[in-house]
This record gives sequence, structure tokens and C-alpha cells, in this order.
Amino acid sequence: MKLEIAVVDLPGALIAAEEGANRVELCADLEVGGLTPSTALLESCRGPLAGTTEIHPIIRCRPGNFVYSGEELGTMAEQIASCAARGADGVVFGALTPDGWIDRAGTRALLDAARWANPAMEITFHRAIDECRDPLEAIDLLAGLGFTRVLTSGAEDSVGAGLDLLARLVQRAAGRLQVMAGGGLVVEDIPALKAAGLDAVHLSARRKPAPVPAGAAAASPGVRTSTGTMPMVLTPSQETATDRELVKEARAASR
Repeated sequence: MKLEIAVVDLPGALIAAEEGANRVELCADLEVGGLTPSTALLESCRGPLAGTTEIHPIIRCRPGNFVYSGEELGTMAEQIASCAARGADGVVFGALTPDGWIDRAGTRALLDAARWANPAMEITFHRAIDECRDPLEAIDLLAGLGFTRVLTSGAEDSVGAGLDLLARLVQRAAGRLQVMAGGGLVVEDIPALKAAGLDAVHLSARRKPAPVPAGAAAASPGVRTSTGTMPMVLTPSQETATDRELVKEARAASR
């Protein structure tokens, strides 16, 4: 099975690569489901991961639903071009209509932006498919448009609950595109996913950092200065970290 790890920083990307992940989905703000990462983050990951682990940034310009205005689609098309110019191996996006179908015009516009920027770039439709009225019909449309894969939990809060639909999506795809299981995935789900015919899994493998004991601020993450270490204030995205052991377990289970 292919293993993809969602990461928000260079240390997480390095852990994923060192433990054998095939891809990283590069994100900002995983707390809201992931937003387009900064170009600085993409550039910092490109060199260390080159030749070993693919980088697929998510393209999502704001939190909330997946119904986008023309202006927002234009912004995301620009983000796709920017990521391609900086060596992204693929991009991840999705767009829906207000009534719960795939936004064909918007999706084609983003596809065109990706193909124009790099015809060889892989393209993943993200978990917006889980909010579609008919995910099975969506598979046919996405395969026809030329998507490489789709990321889905089987239209449930977790892949464990969505296992039956995931198996049906694999059958419906019939090799035309890859169905990758992700969303509330735990390592213990992987054997059942294999048995259902899935050949790719996605997880964030995150943990909360251990709390810093009282009076130990100098030992917390910080910036070294001439007068000592200045503790940093963690941003929301930095309050979780990629857990090496979880990535290692996922890699072992998915081989």
C-alpha cells in the first residue's frame, strides 16, 4: 500500500520521509481540515525530500465548505501554478456546487491550471467527495476528468465507519483512479482496508506535545539569543506534531 502523511512543517515532512512514506500532503492549519501551505514551507521541504518522498500541497484558500466563488477559484488556480513552479509533485483540491454535486466548471478550471503548469503533476480530489450527494457517481466523473486519485473516508467521520462504501468505491473505480482511505484513520484500520481492496492510506499521525513542567520554560522550544533561550509562543498549527512512532507503525501495517 502507498502511505501518505499530512504534515504542517519541515520536521513532520522529514519524519514521514525517514520512515518510508511515499507522499506527504503539505498543509497549513490542519485544525480546519488543511489550507494551502506557504511557498516558504514548500521550498524548505523540496530539497530534503527530493527523490525519496513526493510532496502534494493541498489547495484550499479558506476554511469552511467547498463551494467556491469565481474569485476564490482564481486564487486557487494561482496557488496551483505557484506550487508547480516550486517543484510540487502533485496537488490536492476539490470543489462542490451548493446542492452537493461536484462543481464541474470549477474543477475543470483547477485541472486546467495544474495541467498547464505541469502536465505530469498528479492530481487528487480531496474529501469534498464525502459531502457529495452520490460519491459513486462522483468517482465516474473524476475518473473521466483525469484525476489521479481521490481521498475519502467513505462519507463517514472515520474510515472504519466508511469501510463498506470504500470497498464499493474501489470496485466502481475499477483501476481508473486510485481510491485512498483517509479521515479519522488509525493504524488498526489498515488490515481491513487492505482486505477491502484499498491500496493507499492517508493519515496525519499527530500527537500533542508533552506539557512543559512549571518553571522549565527555558527547556521549551525557543530561539537562542546572546542572553539565553527565548521561549516561543506556539501557533495553533505548532501545537501538534508528527509522531514518528505512529508513522513507523502505519508504514509497517501498510507494507
